[in-house]
Amino acid sequence: MPNYNAVGIILAAGQSSRMGSPKGLLEWRGTTLLEYQMNSLLQGGCDKVVVVTGKYDAEMAPLLKDRPGIIRAYNPKYLEGKTTSIKAGIWELPDDIHSIVLLAVDQPRPAWVIEKVLRLHTDLGADVTSPGFDGHGGHPLVFDAQFRADLMNITEESEGVRAIFRKTDIHHHRVKFDSAIVRLDINTPEAYENALASYTELAKSKL
Repeated sequence: MPNYNAVGIILAAGQSSRMGSPKGLLEWRGTTLLEYQMNSLLQGGCDKVVVVTGKYDAEMAPLLKDRPGIIRAYNPKYLEGKTTSIKAGIWELPDDIHSIVLLAVDQPRPAWVIEKVLRLHTDLGADVTSPGFDGHGGHPLVFDAQFRADLMNITEESEGVRAIFRKTDIHHHRVKFDSAIVRLDINTPEAYENALASYTELAKSKL
């Protein structure tokens, strides 16, 4: 596997209020959703993965213990919005990295999706890279490490990372996908059931 000198950040600090239970602990393809995401990021080219916890830190902690390449970052401000979790993840990043891969725990992605977006980001020397399907943007988002300071300064009021995308001089590359896999989001029990039924087909590599 190529060395992209990248670190992934999984946002797993939320309350999962619409789901009714911790999304990261949902059963997913023989493991938990959180562990699946960690494995995908590592297999997709990330050297380390920072998992940002919050409401369910105690429940998730055993899954993160003694895991090579996994960094646990507790966000005490998780009630103040997603931007606080992004900042908590950025704070834990090593200094000498090239790329930052941002992904929420409820956005399951197979390793090949991570690898494709990360590879094109690196090959093209883009500032920001994101996947797209059918004219709409998706996840994960990949940022050049030079945007670390910008990511530390995002706010809920400025719509988080969208403030970076709005910069006029930014080189944003969108990678086109032929699968809605890059748009999948699991927020409710219904969405979870639908994702369980459709994921095998969605996640097939179309490289």
